Amino acid sequence: MEDGFAAEKLFNQGFSYTYDDVIFLPHYIDFPTDAVQLATRLTRNISLSIPCVSSPMDTVTEAYMASAMAALGGIGIIHSNSPAAQQAAMVHAAKARRVPILSNPVFKSPSDRIDSEEDFASSPFVLVTESGTSKSKLLGHVSYADWTSQANKDVKIYDYMVNSGASVPWNYDLAQVDAFLAEKKKDFVPLLKDDEIVDVVTKSEVERIKSYPKLGVGSVAADGSWLVGASIGTREHDKERLKLLVQAGVNAVVLDSSQGNSSYQIDMIKYVKRTYPELDVIGGNVVTMAQAQNLIQAGVDGLRIGMGSGSICTTQEVCAVGRGQATAVYKVSLVASQSGVPVIADGGISNSGHIVKALVLGASTVMMGSFLAGSTEAPGAFETKNGQRVKKYRGMGSLEAMTKGSDARYLGDTATLKIAQGVVGAVADKGSVLKFIPYTMQAVKQGFQDLGASSIKSAHDLLSSKILRLEVRSGAAQVEGGIHGLVSYEKRSF
Repeated sequence: MEDGFAAEKLFNQGFSYTYDDVIFLPHYIDFPTDAVQLATRLTRNISLSIPCVSSPMDTVTEAYMASAMAALGGIGIIHSNSPAAQQAAMVHAAKARRVPILSNPVFKSPSDRIDSEEDFASSPFVLVTESGTSKSKLLGHVSYADWTSQANKDVKIYDYMVNSGASVPWNYDLAQVDAFLAEKKKDFVPLLKDDEIVDVVTKSEVERIKSYPKLGVGSVAADGSWLVGASIGTREHDKERLKLLVQAGVNAVVLDSSQGNSSYQIDMIKYVKRTYPELDVIGGNVVTMAQAQNLIQAGVDGLRIGMGSGSICTTQEVCAVGRGQATAVYKVSLVASQSGVPVIADGGISNSGHIVKALVLGASTVMMGSFLAGSTEAPGAFETKNGQRVKKYRGMGSLEAMTKGSDARYLGDTATLKIAQGVVGAVADKGSVLKFIPYTMQAVKQGFQDLGASSIKSAHDLLSSKILRLEVRSGAAQVEGGIHGLVSYEKRSF
């Protein structure tokens, strides 16, 4: 007698399954939840403490998100829907700190004047340097409170600024910055790297982060900076973009294409590996074993799986091409594992259960867009709609994103007519990723414990050995497996 099906049998019946379509049957528990280890590999040569990757979307990952993801032990992939120099600057900004804080400080010279509160932008301070830029000696500062109390606001900054030459090195971590602020009894301190002020850390921001689950060592490169990735396209001009990213210290590049099995991508993979042999390159997107095999043979160090599974993606609807994400992850992982190439399950992640399914089915990491959009660290400003705080979230295949250059991702940059493969929407305020990702990882550990898997490798081994069993859920079973039968409820995950 048998319970359920082995993955090999389930995924060879001609059906395209999503994460919600399948369910794992529980196995045997002989270890506590905290014994589960989620350390993994992003690529052949890059290791992470948690299997989380933020998507290279312009409403998900810029410098702030990248530094936060690295602080958590994952990695952020900075989008390429911007001028090459701007993307490289974001990589530099994320790597020029060891705290998950990004405040965009305002600089002025002593002879300048502060004309209005808009001069402070979103910063509580204006920093005064010799030249009025970040690359000159710090002389002092003006707080917003000091400026508002100034009777005569026409005087030069020099006449009322507070002298302040104290700073700390860029690679101070949160605990070191906290200790410095406490010892010196200061409300803020600039971070200095190579005589450049890269940011300002305030006591209030440190206290905010200290209220979240404790951070580990994070994802750190050999030079002591955060691990940061970036996406590029497959056109000739992307070679210059790549050069700037390498100069900024990028640790991995993702070749960003909705359908990665193309001559353009294969040529770019070979170019990257030939020109920058120490740089890891992630190919994709792919959903079939044949696609994956072509990119593996070209030399990729990692693969990105998914086509049309994202919440804002309409590729399957518009182009009738793609695959259910559960099936895609299982199939591609089979061929990738034979070559030692880690895979990223990209898209379709709405809850911790989806992360468990993606990892057990063969992925080494999960890439998330909507799951992280709407967070404090995501780009964009919060708005209020129908009484709820929201942030914009858009697909890179939306017409709005395409006007900024993402049409190359869909090989539509040379087309006269632009066809959307995504939409523009909004997602609710989720708070900080520094808070909800640790709770999500704890939920993933509990899922692994129920399956008797103490690590991601253990889960892969249990699946391949046919010990872990699966079943397909009927529509009624999916309803039963969620919240049902209540007049009202409040859903809180932590």
